[in-house]
Amino acid sequence: MMNRVQQRVVALSIALFGGAILAAVTTNHSIIKAIFLASEPLAITFVVVLLATSFLVLMSSYDTRSTTRLLRLDWFVPMIRKVKPGQSPSSSLLARWSRRFTPHFMQSNYLTKQRGGFRKALRWLGPSWLASPVRRLVQSICLLTFIVLFFYVCWPYSARPAIELADTSAWPSHYADNLAAKEWIPAETFLIIDPLVSLSTAVASRSWVWSLVSAAAILIVCVLIPRGFCGYMCPLGTTIDLFDWAIGSQVKRFRVADDGWWVHIKYYLLAGTLVAAVCGVLVSGFFAAIPVITRGMLFIVDPLQSGVVRGWHLVPSFNSGHFVSIAMFTAVLGLGIFRPRFWCKYVCPSGAVFSLGNLFRATERKVESSCIHCNKCVAVCPFDAIKPDFTTRTSDCTLCQTCGGVCPTHAIKFVERWNVVELKLADDPPTQETALGRRGFLSLAAGSSAAIVGGTGFAAVTKAFGANLDDPNAFRPVRPPGSVPEREFLEMCIRCGECFKACPNNVLQVEQFQQGLEGLWTPMVVADWAGCESSCNACGQVCPTGAIRALPLFEKKAARMGLAIVNESTCLPFAGREACDLCVQECNAAGYHAIEYTQVGTDVDDLGQPVDGTGYLAPVVLADQCVGCGLCQTRCYAINVKERRLLDHSAIIVEAGEGKEDRLMTGSYVKRRQAERSEKASTPTAPSTDYFIPDTAPVPAPTPPPIEDDPFGLGTEAL
Repeated sequence: MMNRVQQRVVALSIALFGGAILAAVTTNHSIIKAIFLASEPLAITFVVVLLATSFLVLMSSYDTRSTTRLLRLDWFVPMIRKVKPGQSPSSSLLARWSRRFTPHFMQSNYLTKQRGGFRKALRWLGPSWLASPVRRLVQSICLLTFIVLFFYVCWPYSARPAIELADTSAWPSHYADNLAAKEWIPAETFLIIDPLVSLSTAVASRSWVWSLVSAAAILIVCVLIPRGFCGYMCPLGTTIDLFDWAIGSQVKRFRVADDGWWVHIKYYLLAGTLVAAVCGVLVSGFFAAIPVITRGMLFIVDPLQSGVVRGWHLVPSFNSGHFVSIAMFTAVLGLGIFRPRFWCKYVCPSGAVFSLGNLFRATERKVESSCIHCNKCVAVCPFDAIKPDFTTRTSDCTLCQTCGGVCPTHAIKFVERWNVVELKLADDPPTQETALGRRGFLSLAAGSSAAIVGGTGFAAVTKAFGANLDDPNAFRPVRPPGSVPEREFLEMCIRCGECFKACPNNVLQVEQFQQGLEGLWTPMVVADWAGCESSCNACGQVCPTGAIRALPLFEKKAARMGLAIVNESTCLPFAGREACDLCVQECNAAGYHAIEYTQVGTDVDDLGQPVDGTGYLAPVVLADQCVGCGLCQTRCYAINVKERRLLDHSAIIVEAGEGKEDRLMTGSYVKRRQAERSEKASTPTAPSTDYFIPDTAPVPAPTPPPIEDDPFGLGTEAL
């Protein structure tokens, strides 16, 4: 092993190497940047890992124990054991720092084994807090961060419109500004670091997904802390811990063994998910860790938040999609009655990705020869990562270090992978495990076959009874503004529910089974409930996969999500029942000016001249101005259907489909609109298709006004 001077030289070398990479990236040195990493976020993550490694190597050089280590990641609180005067009680990094920086009365007495205030406080919180307080603290911070991001940052109702705009023609932006001000870190942070989300989406859509960079970054971090996401960061895992503590621990009769067929489900589920993705069907949203908890919070807790804060009448009614998701989330938690953290240990496919990433680990749990086979570490391990001989199942270990905190002989250490100093003998006592693991070859073969058959079969059934995009008469939901084309949308939407939470007034609601399983839990606009706010672009900003593009407001106002169609048989002016211009007022107030008037129902005298005071002004939709926001439909439904009960359905409906929407994978919607205007201006004699004119109109529609290049007063610099 290295001596202390050599360790410090290694630490300095690693730090200088990381600094060189950081300098190359920040100065945009193209050659060096290309040598190390093509992506700046990945490079910075790599540098952070290198600097952390350098720090740990440096700290290890001050280890007073005889078994010198290159790396020391011992941040558990070791059990108290008597020591002789002048002897160091423990070399644990946390223990040494606590002895150095905490007041004397808070420290334990290692000569009498009397607990100090620090240990007493941790013991009051619980045994796992006493054993590994760093892990529990990080878990708590991450769960709190997730809650803040989901229930505060994505909560749109703290936005307030400006009382007065200096420029009355300026486009409103209070919802967009509100989200940007609260996003100190991206609202979708936990979704973009779940590697299964981005990996499966990229495979299913055959495209680059921007969140792959974040997924790669967390996998790099897990080189230093193997499967650390599962042990420290995952909010679903912490929620499961809370459920197990409150409910699961009270139910013992259904407990199962830790060596059954179920112990490798996560790998087979991961394989099946990726096979389905190869076939173009995205199912990871059903099982990936973070979509599971975001959807659970959306359908269970968000209605309570909205009902209490805003009013229960503003909570949309539940549908079959809600009930299916709630049942699945409840089942994930309920698995804890079989074993604590059953989902995390045996089922979670996101955890399986990190388990495979453990093959590249740099650190590892090791057991020294002082082990007395007390079995305390096996009993306390939350991930079933300790073999019967007390060595480590490295694919399952999360370096949570709870086992280190309960070891009475301090035989457990967390060091570099290649550390073999004073280790206990393997297979003592015998584990009966083969090279393939305790589950055996037959289990592997059967599970792999089931994963392949299940993935391909599920994909085939989903496609056969899915969206049926080749049928022009099939159901076509109105998607959020900036959504990619429908086929790619269904392959990229992870069904996480983040866009629902960030959408003001519940414009976006959950699709049920109108498109089969292929469309389940995807967002669609329900304009009868509310219309898309002109000052909001939140759905694209919080989407973790790019299924909804993150559009700035000046792009969003040009993105057509549908087309408003007037039903001439029910529209009050067209039907000759009464005057009504609700849709026109709403469209003008929103700043789109996409609906104008035409005169209908005018009486004529014997000379064929119109009679004054007869007829009505009826709405006419300008197809090249309408973006399908649905505000007109919302107003008509609220007044004429719900309040006055004059109609059974809104007389103006937003529809999606061919020719009624723009769905771009890349490119500018503004430039597309400008190109359309230029083309129209170059062919002035072509018949206009911008107006919908009913057959019953007795007079021709008025000449449309000229279309301005900047109707919303944003200025050409915004375009």
